[in-house]
Amino acid sequence: MASYEVKLTARREVAEGTMAFHFEKPPGFQFKAGQFVRMALIDPPETDDKGDDRSFSIASAPAEPELIFATRMRDTAFKRVLKAMPLGGRVTIDGPFGKMVVPDDATRPAVFLTGGIGITPFRSIVVQAARDRAPHRLFLFYSNRRPEDAAFLDELKTLEGENRQYRLVGTMTDHDRSARAWAGETGYINQGMLARYVGDLNGPIYYVVGPPGLVDAMRQMLAAAGIATADIRLEKFAGY
Repeated sequence: MASYEVKLTARREVAEGTMAFHFEKPPGFQFKAGQFVRMALIDPPETDDKGDDRSFSIASAPAEPELIFATRMRDTAFKRVLKAMPLGGRVTIDGPFGKMVVPDDATRPAVFLTGGIGITPFRSIVVQAARDRAPHRLFLFYSNRRPEDAAFLDELKTLEGENRQYRLVGTMTDHDRSARAWAGETGYINQGMLARYVGDLNGPIYYVVGPPGLVDAMRQMLAAAGIATADIRLEKFAGY
């Protein structure tokens, strides 16, 4: 494990209540698409009982020139400090960590199941796959309440045109409250939805990332569909 000090170069809103933070990629820092780091504030002006460090999946692909992290902007000292940090401000990152990566073997499709800010490692994976012209068949099922809540949604859709092996299946659970038109799937990710796009559900490896409730629901759904535990990879994002 290595530790790096990195500089904030940009911030932007990528969905309602969700911000992406761009940092310089330090020399020598290497990671695999799907991994995460531990980020720590340096001498923050405020703190709370949740502490001054957090784990963040790397939303940028290894081929991109910067490191991108995205998060829901909850009212915690850590996120207030991060949001107010001037460009050029610095944090430390340790890592990378994690095994939520797609293997080199492309004989089995990869099915990604996520919602909300759980999209971050999968953005890294699908962007890198497009850059590499990877042979892997990729299905990304992405659940949100409304299109406004879905970080990177337009970009993820555009990537279908760059990689014919990749399919985005967005689904909205509360689209009637949206100000944006939505012609995609509605409701929660379920076995029937998977079967319509994937076909044989026993062929792929499944990758599930998101808040604990979503991860548990997807694990139960996959188990009910007869998917072997060995074919399921899980990573829970705790809220803070």
